[in-house]
Amino acid sequence: MASRELTLTNRRGLHARAATKLVNCCAPYCATVMVSHGERRANAANVMALLMLAAPYGTTLLIDVEGEQADEAMLAIEALFEARFEEDE
Repeated sequence: MASRELTLTNRRGLHARAATKLVNCCAPYCATVMVSHGERRANAANVMALLMLAAPYGTTLLIDVEGEQADEAMLAIEALFEARFEEDE
């Protein structure tokens, strides 16, 4: 299992488009990705669950990845966060 704390640095935080990008980022991997914000926890395969985290700009999320391709999935997720979900310039 891989765990990382990642901070949302895109202006809108984890809104619908960013949540969809996270779901699509995780989908190709044989891994289960869970995202936590405070007491709330969501499966990264579910856009609505991610939106329910209500995570604005500056929020630090805990990302837990389990499975055969956990390391690869975590690298892809880290790259997506570093790219600010490809939203900001």
